[in-house]
Amino acid sequence: MNGSEALGVDIGGVIIDRVSEDDHSQTASSNSDAAAAEVEGAFEGIARLVQQRFRDRVWLVSRCDEPRESALMTWLERHQFFASTRIPSNHVLFCRQRHDKATICRRLGVTHFIDDRLEVLSHLVGTVPHLYLFESRASDVDRFRQFLPHVRSMSRWSELADALLDRQ
Repeated sequence: MNGSEALGVDIGGVIIDRVSEDDHSQTASSNSDAAAAEVEGAFEGIARLVQQRFRDRVWLVSRCDEPRESALMTWLERHQFFASTRIPSNHVLFCRQRHDKATICRRLGVTHFIDDRLEVLSHLVGTVPHLYLFESRASDVDRFRQFLPHVRSMSRWSELADALLDRQ
């Protein structure tokens, strides 16, 4: 592993299956977060990336409203995400606007970022050299199509982990 490499990972749609960060009716007390499932293979894939490449330089960077922060942290704790992946809970950062992820990534020196929104990745072009679009939302791709040449699309965590570990 190169000591200067760092991985950033979105939460909704990448780790937690399609949590709608745009649904403002959901709050920290909402049952929808608690019932949400893990994206298939996410914990295993992230654990492999932590162990085999990025070590202690993996960060979760998520856009959500303040009331949802505690719900997302509770979900990660209840599903034993931190124990399974060996990512410390203080490596979870939240921002209010999608473009704010670029500022966070610049500050942390993130070199690789995984998100399910092409819009988010569009803000990271020129800041994060290696961008991965995970199971993208079609409407998002239609609106930000010009950024597709800057990202690598992936549909499964096993494929994504293999690509980042140069096993593809």
